Amino acid sequence: MKGAEVEAKILKAEGVEFVSLFPDQELANAVAEEGIRTIMARQERVAVNIADGYSRVSNGRKIGVCSMQPDAGIQNSFAGVAQAYADSSPIIVLPEGTSRSKYRTFPIVDVYSSYHQVTKWVETIWSVEQIPELMRRAFTQLRSGRLGPVLLDLPSDVAREELDDKKFRYASVRGWKMGPDYRDVEVVVRAILAAKNPVILAGQGILYAEAWDELLEFAELLQIPIMTTMCGKSAFPEDHPLALGLATAYGTKMAGHF
Repeated sequence: MKGAEVEAKILKAEGVEFVSLFPDQELANAVAEEGIRTIMARQERVAVNIADGYSRVSNGRKIGVCSMQPDAGIQNSFAGVAQAYADSSPIIVLPEGTSRSKYRTFPIVDVYSSYHQVTKWVETIWSVEQIPELMRRAFTQLRSGRLGPVLLDLPSDVAREELDDKKFRYASVRGWKMGPDYRDVEVVVRAILAAKNPVILAGQGILYAEAWDELLEFAELLQIPIMTTMCGKSAFPEDHPLALGLATAYGTKMAGHF
């Protein structure tokens, strides 16, 4: 099977429901043949934003996937990926690159140099045999630690390169979740209890952890007012007596006071 077909089979194994894309790339037809829906955007950044929004509304339980054409395609995607990185949104970006013989020659885009500061992890697939291992690493990054976008660049000749079906092995990955040291939690709790006028600033970590009920219970137990970040909106009911609203430059007067 071709490299693009290997990627498509792995996306299917990981439960991906659709890929938002801006053509032309080998992956488009490959995912369609696997029964994965394709959503064609009118511009590359829109494809990234679709994937980003999908990951956010599912609180990271489902991963948005986007793909774009070589060179100009990945250049036009930068702002969308940077936004996902700034907001810690877990998406996987699968651009098709130019052929390996043209990599790092002017004016071809050096994907790693361009994206390593706005992604959690970025890599180029240099041979078809690497696809299963690098896709496994990509999904492990997406499901472990602090969330964020990952980018896996597939050169066009690797996308068409053949892999013996007998060599294809892949198992879905779980990822790893980490928590704080219990002693550190105890220190924080003691500090909150000792504070004269404590305020909680809740971010989107509450949403990704789906811990809004716990936040509400904690706030009501100690009668601590809550304000949220922009990405943390809806983590706490804004009609609640303890709600201070949005804590940004355009936030509420109550949040500004605190």
